[in-house]
Amino acid sequence: MNVLGVNALFHDPAAALVVDGEIVACAEEERFSRRKHGKRPVPFSAWELPEQAMRWCLEEAGLQAAELDAVAYSFDPALARPAEDLGLDDPWDHLRRMYAEESPGFISTALPGLAVDRVRFVPHHLAHAGSAGLVDPDGSTGGCSVLVVDGRGEQASHLAGHYAPDGRVEVLATQALPDSLGLVYESLTEHLGFLRSSDEYKVMALASYGTPRWANEIGQHVHATGAGGFRAQAPDWSQWAPPREPDDEDWSAPHADLAASVQRCLEDTLLELAVWLHGETGDDRLVMAGGTALNCVANTRIFAEGPFRSVWVQPAAGDAGTALGAALHLTASEGDLVTPAPFPTAALGRGWNDEELASELRRARLPFTTPADLAEQVAAILAGNGVIAWYDGRSEFGPRALGQRSLLAHPGEAANLQRLNDIKGREQFRPVAPMVLVDRAAEIFGRGPLPSPYMLFVHDVAPDWRKRIPAVTHVDGTARVQTVDPAGQPRIAAVLSEFAELTGLPVLVNTSLNTAGRPMVDTPREALEILGSTPVDVLVLGPHLVRRSDLLAEEVRS
Repeated sequence: MNVLGVNALFHDPAAALVVDGEIVACAEEERFSRRKHGKRPVPFSAWELPEQAMRWCLEEAGLQAAELDAVAYSFDPALARPAEDLGLDDPWDHLRRMYAEESPGFISTALPGLAVDRVRFVPHHLAHAGSAGLVDPDGSTGGCSVLVVDGRGEQASHLAGHYAPDGRVEVLATQALPDSLGLVYESLTEHLGFLRSSDEYKVMALASYGTPRWANEIGQHVHATGAGGFRAQAPDWSQWAPPREPDDEDWSAPHADLAASVQRCLEDTLLELAVWLHGETGDDRLVMAGGTALNCVANTRIFAEGPFRSVWVQPAAGDAGTALGAALHLTASEGDLVTPAPFPTAALGRGWNDEELASELRRARLPFTTPADLAEQVAAILAGNGVIAWYDGRSEFGPRALGQRSLLAHPGEAANLQRLNDIKGREQFRPVAPMVLVDRAAEIFGRGPLPSPYMLFVHDVAPDWRKRIPAVTHVDGTARVQTVDPAGQPRIAAVLSEFAELTGLPVLVNTSLNTAGRPMVDTPREALEILGSTPVDVLVLGPHLVRRSDLLAEEVRS
């Protein structure tokens, strides 16, 4: 059974292809269009489809649109209600419902040969749930609990349930709108001068600089109800801190304290939801999805303080992941997914082979080498405090750079935090993350779950390591860790091993290969643009290496 999943209605448009229960390809439209998040989440953009991502998924599998058994669209307009009935102030929200209703025609037009009746609607939160509950991250064949929290779906902002081993889901609780933890956090993001439904991760970073001194007051507006639901509606944030202008580079203590207070309320509420869910299911495993599941600080509290033995978060937990979840849900509902599908890797996007990468370098007339000792050369450059633009394999599905499209640097140089933020053109309070060899992680990082391959939890940095890796140790003594297994990522693991030999540090700085306001690099040409527009020292393109010093020497000779 060939099922194409499509997310299009709100934000982060994406496509995913599942063939006979196997995850074949997943891609976000932003990687093709080069528009961050694909589009702005306003009703007037709801008609826009991830056309390039959809076509690429089919091309990757060698399929024609007519060969699709179904297209799963991750919103069901039949379940939607007018915004005023939901308590939402959005006079144009009816456009979303209308565009969703007409989406079968839009999709069949974008994919000639597809019959309109092949398009099926999957409820938004079931699509989120399926992206986590219908994959098998730890090899278990038992059931699991699922927790979905985001901004909104058709009528709700939350789903709690249980997946049986055969893929059937039982919904145990939902939270009706307008109460929404995601919308509260979005409102705060806007109040703090950041881009709503885009920059929420900046609020999480800023919260580490503050004290949650207003958590009790804000907790009157944001709290669990004790029955599997919660209350969450945004108050007037100005009573605690004035609005911050979007272009203001400075932030004040009240802004950080407000961020810390709301973050604390969010964490407390999510933890109580997890405790309630465990009481209903008794499961050992919890899987999570929805945009709020990208809050790695909250995820760690759920793991460390909650009742579940293991917690797994879908790497594309935001709306992009509903493309995959919708495809899996429809596959399971048709009986073509009798057990959870193995989640192979987050590297599910586009990739180029070694010769194609070399052709791009020759086309650009750049001097490059293809060294047999690539890992040794890269490690030596990093040990000498060089910055590497690293491009390897298929691109990541989801918002985290995981060693496919990354900027790498020395974690022992404290100044590299400011240096990388300058290279990327972003705020200086933003942290950068560590990647670490999986077999060395436990001696350096604690509290959060290990392995942690998708950078979706924070870990306490061991006190004796904080001074050794200051560039990746956040102000609160934590780090958002990615563990690297040589079996799955041999090339970057070899660099980590060589770097450890040279420096004694099995850790590298890993931040996304992009500049502020732009999606992560996806194509070789975009990687070359980073080399040309930022002061990185080296570009590694698969097995090929380009040194900036060689480019400068070439210019002098010419």
